[in-house]
Amino acid sequence: MPPPQTLDRREGPYGEVVLRRRDEHFEIIANGTFLMDTSDGRSERLLIDAARDALPERARPGASVLVGGLGVGFSLAHAAADPHWGRIAVVEREEAIIDWHRQGPLASISGAALADPRTVILHTDLVEYLHTSPDTYDVLCLDIDNGPGWTVTEDNESLYAADGLAACAARLKPGGVLAVWSARPSADFEESLRNAGFNGVRTEEVPVARGVPDAVHLAVRPGRLAG
Repeated sequence: MPPPQTLDRREGPYGEVVLRRRDEHFEIIANGTFLMDTSDGRSERLLIDAARDALPERARPGASVLVGGLGVGFSLAHAAADPHWGRIAVVEREEAIIDWHRQGPLASISGAALADPRTVILHTDLVEYLHTSPDTYDVLCLDIDNGPGWTVTEDNESLYAADGLAACAARLKPGGVLAVWSARPSADFEESLRNAGFNGVRTEEVPVARGVPDAVHLAVRPGRLAG
């Protein structure tokens, strides 16, 4: 493969973030860890669709979704292309990533979604937002790490523990769906979800060319959605 071209490199409050291009694809690197690229967005799209489909059919029209992590924009773009969604909020803590979407090369992926009146970008840390916001959603779609056991920064580890999962439940309406992206399935995380009081815990997988499949972990907050 050809060597990547560095398009932007920034030092922020959480460390270094880098945007690279390799042929026609873009890559995001955080603190030296590969996060994602634009070569295959199947699992990011599954994150959105599987969460929507886990809602009762009557609750899908106008459902609100919080996307944790803007990334390369696949999840946001896919959500905005679906008329079922009402409010689409995206939490992103890296100002550089937001800039790459608003004025940079990633606007080719997310431009239409950012212009959608349903979309709002929240420039804040996801873990802090989950603990302090009064907002509630029908769906949370979280994709800020390579998985529960492979976090970008140590601060993110609490998201997948009991305290973080309790915060996720607090941001969900009764009957709402939590979906968490992971670079590999995790039976331990499934058990953590059950121990946190979630129902309907299951995992959907996306096979990859080499290695273990990507995964989307799904869980439902007990209760019944209105509508």
